[in-house]
Amino acid sequence: MSLRAPLGKVLGLGSAKDGTEHWWAQRVSAVALVLLGLWFVVSLAGLGSLDHAATVAFVAAPLHSVLIALLCATLAYHSHLGVQVVIEDYVHNPGIKVVSLVASRFAHIFVAVASIYAVLRIGLGA
Repeated sequence: MSLRAPLGKVLGLGSAKDGTEHWWAQRVSAVALVLLGLWFVVSLAGLGSLDHAATVAFVAAPLHSVLIALLCATLAYHSHLGVQVVIEDYVHNPGIKVVSLVASRFAHIFVAVASIYAVLRIGLGA
C-alpha cells in the first residue's frame, strides 16, 4: 500500500500528447460526415428513380463522384478513429492490442481504397 496521492503517482510521467489531436480529428470528421451525408441523402432523394442507369449516371457526374469519394474516405477515417479508441480502451493484452490496431488500420485502408476505386471506375466510365 502506497501513501502517495494519485496525483503524486502520475506527476512527472508526462502525457501521450495524442488525446487532443484524436478528439479534434473525430469531431472534424463527424462534421464533414454530417455535411456530406446530408448532401448524399438529399441528392438521392432528388433523383426520383433509383434504378441502375440513373444511379450510375448520378455517380458518373464529376462533382458527385468527387463528393462520394470524399464521403467514402471520411467515413473510413472516422470509423478507424472510433474503432481505435474501442481497441485501446477494451483490449488489455498488449500483443492482441497491437495486432488488432494493425488489422483495423489495414481493413479501413482497404475499404477506403476499394470504395474510392469503385466510384472512380464508374466516374471514368471504365
